[in-house]
Amino acid sequence: MLAEVSRRKHRAEGAHTELTQQTRVGEALIRGLVRAQLALALQLSAVVLVGLGGLPLLFAIAPAVGRMTVLGINLPWLLLGVLSFPFLVAVGWTYVRLAERNEQDFADLVQRPER
Repeated sequence: MLAEVSRRKHRAEGAHTELTQQTRVGEALIRGLVRAQLALALQLSAVVLVGLGGLPLLFAIAPAVGRMTVLGINLPWLLLGVLSFPFLVAVGWTYVRLAERNEQDFADLVQRPER
């Protein structure tokens, strides 16, 4: 009976022990988290690059779009000077939520008892 309890406790500490003792398995787990966070950052950077970087390209390719006005404001000024800030806030908010989800998944993996 005591041997079973001892074995169960040892298994439950598996990934956590690997991290605290800085073993190769622990390093691989950390590398996986870092890679997931880096992939997320690169994906959202691409969204910003396409979203904001594509606007000047659009205005160069279609000059008529660059000359349009909305409520008396030139469209390029409106998009790049005003609407870009809510866009960046939304991307930042998305990054924080997804990064926290990655970290929670990692914490769940580390705290999950092994079978």
